[in-house]
Amino acid sequence: MNNHIPLKQGDSKQTIVIMFALLAALIFCVYYLELSFIDMIMGVPNFLAFFFQEFLPPNLGNFSEYIPLVIDTLGYAVIATYISTIVAFVLGILISEHTNKFKPLRVFIRGFITILRNIPFIIWGALLVYIFGIGGIVGVLALILVTVGFLGKSYADSIDEISGDKLEALQANGASYFQILFHGVIPQFVPAWINWTLFAFEINVRASTVLGLVGAGGIGVLIDTNINLFNYGEAMTIITVIVGIILITEYITNSIRSRIA
Repeated sequence: MNNHIPLKQGDSKQTIVIMFALLAALIFCVYYLELSFIDMIMGVPNFLAFFFQEFLPPNLGNFSEYIPLVIDTLGYAVIATYISTIVAFVLGILISEHTNKFKPLRVFIRGFITILRNIPFIIWGALLVYIFGIGGIVGVLALILVTVGFLGKSYADSIDEISGDKLEALQANGASYFQILFHGVIPQFVPAWINWTLFAFEINVRASTVLGLVGAGGIGVLIDTNINLFNYGEAMTIITVIVGIILITEYITNSIRSRIA
């Protein structure tokens, strides 16, 4: 029995064109950037030798001093996620076609949050440092700005995907806008809201560890400081702590997802 499903001639030609275009783009980028894969491969032994000599073993002498910064880092992620969830929920309602029929407002807000989410955390942090100076407020604000953009779009898309039958039934029975919102939209939206919010928290934990590199507070500050001072052993300890934080966070959020699934 022949299980082969033949592609249409037009589809096969299109696939070949796309593959050649991608290959051409790769070749152009390598040529334009003057990358040498041979140099990269030849440099691997030197990198490994430097890493094992300088970064290992980690220096655990000041481990207790990192605990307050770990708490700060997690605190930034928690605060940013809480605030972003509230703001993004309101924006998501204003963007969704189910909950806002005024298209110009939807387009304007969607464009606004697109700008927010497409500027990376690290750039927001670098910009905000010039306004507020070095400190935790910079990290929290940078996380909020990107997370509001990310969650606003995600929430709106999830609201658009819910079944409109119940909403139409409520509207046909004379329900008000807020009755439709609280009895029709939100109950169907809650599972997606939980999943997106947990995912945003994971991202914020990772980002909050990196924002310290631009002076936005948290444990990331110590990575930059120790590497600049050639304290590679301590830098490795901090990196290990960061990896541990991320893994624990993912374990907790995955456990929550499995319980509510």
